[in-house]
Amino acid sequence: MTHVDASSGDRLALATLVQYRMTTTEQMHRVIATQVRIEQTRRRLAKLRDEGLVERITLPRAGRLRVWFPTRYGVQIASEWPELRGVRPSKTASDPTAARLRVGHTLTVAETALAFLEDARRRGELCRPLDWMPEVYHPLGSGEAVIPDALMFYRSGSEDGGSMLRAFVEVDRATMGPERLAAKLTAYARLHRYVPVPIARHRLAGQEPPQEEWRKRYPLFPRLLFVLDGTGPTGVATRIEALRAAAAAPALSGLLRDVPVLAAPLADLLQHGPSAPVWHPVQDSDGHVSWSQSRHL
Repeated sequence: MTHVDASSGDRLALATLVQYRMTTTEQMHRVIATQVRIEQTRRRLAKLRDEGLVERITLPRAGRLRVWFPTRYGVQIASEWPELRGVRPSKTASDPTAARLRVGHTLTVAETALAFLEDARRRGELCRPLDWMPEVYHPLGSGEAVIPDALMFYRSGSEDGGSMLRAFVEVDRATMGPERLAAKLTAYARLHRYVPVPIARHRLAGQEPPQEEWRKRYPLFPRLLFVLDGTGPTGVATRIEALRAAAAAPALSGLLRDVPVLAAPLADLLQHGPSAPVWHPVQDSDGHVSWSQSRHL
C-alpha cells in the first residue's frame, strides 16, 4: 500500500483533492502551500500521480490548463482518514471523462472556497482547507435530501474571543433559470423545519419530543450564501430579485426569520473579499452587509 507522508504535505494535498473533487495546480498551491514556490506544489502533485493517487486532465483553453483529481485508489486511501469523515467519495470524479463533465462548476466552487480561505488568512481568522466541505448530505425523508455545493466552518475574530460560523454555500454559474435557483430556498426551508418521523408511534413518558434533523449537527442553522457567477451585473440583479420574490412565500417565513440568506457576485468576493459588505440580504431589498456580521438569531 502507498504510504502518504503527512509531514511533507502530501496527505493534505490528497485530502484536499478528495474533498474539493478537483483543482488546478494554482488553486492547490493557494490552498496548501503559499509559503513555498509553486514548483514545489507541481512536484508534489506529480509524485502523487506517480504513486497512482491522483490523475490530471489538460484543458485546451487558458494555455492548456492542468486540472487534478483523485483516482479511485486515492479516494480509497484518503477516505480512511478521520479528517475526511463525512465526505461522500462516490461523488468524486475519478476518471478523465467524469472530470471533464464536472470541471466548470467544480473549479468555480474551489475558487469560491479560496476567496474565503484567503480572506481568513488576511484577517487573522480561521478557515482551514478542510473546513470547506462540498456536497454534504442532509436528508429530508422519503429519499430526498438537500446537498449544498459546500458547507463551510469559519471562526471569526480571535481564537479566544471569536465565534464559530457555519454556512451553506450555493454557487450558481447561470446554468439554470432564476426560478430554479430561487426554488432552492424552498428546499432549505424544508430542511429548516424537517423533523424525522419516529419509528415508534407512541412516545414514552418523559421522552424528549422529536426535533429538527439539523439540530443533531449544528447549534444554529447555518447561514445560506448564494454566490453568483457566469453573468454580468444585469444577470446578477435578475437572480437576486428572483430570490427576493421567492422569499415572499409564507412557507419560507420560518427560515427567513431565523437564518441570514445572502447573495453576492463571485467577482465582488474575489475583488473585495467575502468579509466586505458585498452581500445582498434576500430578506431586505436595501443595503449590503458582510456575511459574517449579518444577524443570526
